[in-house]
Amino acid sequence: AMASAGSAEPERPQPRPFLIGVSGGTASGKSTVCEKIMELLGQNAVERRQRQVLILSQDSFYKVLSAEQKAKALRGQYNFDHPDAFDNDLMHTTLKSIVEGKTVEVPTYDFVTHSRLAETTVVYPADVVLFEGILVFYNQDIRDMFHLRLFVDTDSDVRLSRRVLRDMKRGRDLEQILTQYTTFVKPAFEEFCLPTKKYADVIIPRGVDNMVAINLIVQHIQDILNGDICKWQRGAMNGHGRTYKRPFPEQTESSSVLAAGKRSHLESSSRPH
Repeated sequence: AMASAGSAEPERPQPRPFLIGVSGGTASGKSTVCEKIMELLGQNAVERRQRQVLILSQDSFYKVLSAEQKAKALRGQYNFDHPDAFDNDLMHTTLKSIVEGKTVEVPTYDFVTHSRLAETTVVYPADVVLFEGILVFYNQDIRDMFHLRLFVDTDSDVRLSRRVLRDMKRGRDLEQILTQYTTFVKPAFEEFCLPTKKYADVIIPRGVDNMVAINLIVQHIQDILNGDICKWQRGAMNGHGRTYKRPFPEQTESSSVLAAGKRSHLESSSRPH
């Protein structure tokens, strides 16, 4: 199909992406899991516009803060882990366009100034899209768009230690980090994020340390890229958009449905989660 005149669409045919949601608590390793998947799929060397697999973060869709909210954020008193912190309408609209195979512009959020920047990131059509974030399964309209849902399940003590080390490297005060964690992060995880674990098709204990799970997911994505799994596209036309569901036991179930993988890439963002 030819792109219309003046369009930013790439020349290759527009795919209808297989959309994968990746959720989990703060510092659970969501982005690291995505990075590993991309590394193993071998698209790091592929020009960004031509990549078959791409990764987006829910963190790009934080709301624009008022002056009062921004002042609270700078003091560590704003709840970035609450569903209301995200621009869900923009998130839904953007994902809908991505699933329709369109080129979109994704916001850029600066976590140092807690501001949405004027610059945006152009995202071109891809075959597989990984969308990661702490609350990507919370909103039903967004949750129902995913063809596959992954939940990275990491011990809470491990997550806390990772968050403390990460935020201290950013120059933040330890007391503020721990106060924010106990006041906002932990309660929000228990109230909003953890309950969405039940929607996951695949739970990945221990995050990136669980290479058995990651390799199986990589193999499955490679099947999709090879065209070996295409029924989901026809099924998606039936109006629900979600036809693939396969539980992933840690040890016992055969992985014969999944095939051998290659490599790929994530553009990491500095994020609070």
